[in-house]
Amino acid sequence: MKKILKLSALSVLTVLPFGAFASTVCAVPSLGPIRIEFILFALTLVGVALFHNQTMRVALIGLASILIVKLVFDSEFSIVHHIIGGNGHHGEWRTLVNLLGLLLGFAILAKHFEESGIPQKLPEYLPSGWKGGWVLLILIAVISSFLDNIAAAMIGGTVAAVVYRGKVHIGYLAAIVAASNAGGAGSVVGDTTTTMMWIAGVSALDVTHAFVASIAALFIFGIIAAKQQDKYQTISTEAAVGGAKVEWNRIVVVALILAGAIITNFILDFPAIGVWVAILIGASFTHTPWKEVPAAIKGTIFLLSLVMCASMMPVSELPPASWQTAFSLGFVSAVFDNIPLTALCLKQDGYDWGILAYSVGFGGSMIWFGSSAGVALSNMYPEAKNAVNYVKSGWHVTLAYIISFFIMLGVVGWHPHPVKESAPSHDTKIPAATDAPEEDH
Repeated sequence: MKKILKLSALSVLTVLPFGAFASTVCAVPSLGPIRIEFILFALTLVGVALFHNQTMRVALIGLASILIVKLVFDSEFSIVHHIIGGNGHHGEWRTLVNLLGLLLGFAILAKHFEESGIPQKLPEYLPSGWKGGWVLLILIAVISSFLDNIAAAMIGGTVAAVVYRGKVHIGYLAAIVAASNAGGAGSVVGDTTTTMMWIAGVSALDVTHAFVASIAALFIFGIIAAKQQDKYQTISTEAAVGGAKVEWNRIVVVALILAGAIITNFILDFPAIGVWVAILIGASFTHTPWKEVPAAIKGTIFLLSLVMCASMMPVSELPPASWQTAFSLGFVSAVFDNIPLTALCLKQDGYDWGILAYSVGFGGSMIWFGSSAGVALSNMYPEAKNAVNYVKSGWHVTLAYIISFFIMLGVVGWHPHPVKESAPSHDTKIPAATDAPEEDH
């Protein structure tokens, strides 16, 4: 009964903000000013937030329900045209195929790095005391800049279990999640959301200024969490596994995959091709962990389903893209998956993509189920699934998000521009407290 009441309340709270997205000039059914597609989309996100063990099924049910509504009530909607394109519409197939190839390919990349021996060597380079915990968080962020943030969080959780003898503070677990998301925020190969932006046409350089906020955040939550952990259980590098050897052939494959993605995205606008060419080349001189592909299928289907749901939303009346909207989305992504939020923003267009990347990427760190990295780490440390304790012990992550966001805003400013534009169309200065922010119209 409590779960039903919780679902009902959360559904109402989720649907209300979508009122701003509503369109009133279509025969599609609506609840007041809110079209039914938004209601179904909101309920799908609620289901994902509540039923973590059934996320793929929830996403597929949500996709099917939205698709049925579009086919039955929207006479202008064609699923073939929506996917394949035509009449000036590019279709969603390129985004979906690229995401499919990149997500499965990056799963292989992450396994290559995990088995390279480098994660096992990391404890040897950690200093003693709280500084060791802080350096570990920095290393996690660095790893996440070229690996998937899930892989970075899992590697960090594994190293932490070793050097802290299995006694890891929940506040430090929150910091591991935050570090993995901070590292991926400014890299188009470090997070699914930034990869989506890259596929859509955002330049890789247009998200790099997210690192300004990431670095600031690491100084805030990183030092606090490291001292928190040191009081709970001090670091012991002697517990590390000794004698680990680095398999340089796997490191070469990792480098080939990253280079392939960058080159083919620049030349062909299709990075997945380069990833899989590199994987096949690597298979000629080292063992390839093909078993990671079927293991990643469920998560990939889940993400593609949410992206497809978001692509069918009628977003012609979205609130204007602004730094205030981007800041708010950080808190929204702490509760709901950031993949559909990113898809909606890309469809709306006109954001500062680095600021948005940081908001939707790092913002999910504030609650354990707000990001894939948090969900993955909580499977290793079940105590992290207590949301109250996670927020209470990981308060420094929320503090870091707020402070670092405005540091980034003050240092780099708000520079919105269309997805396909390689440079900002104009500079937007940060207004004084009494001024209204400039907007693109």
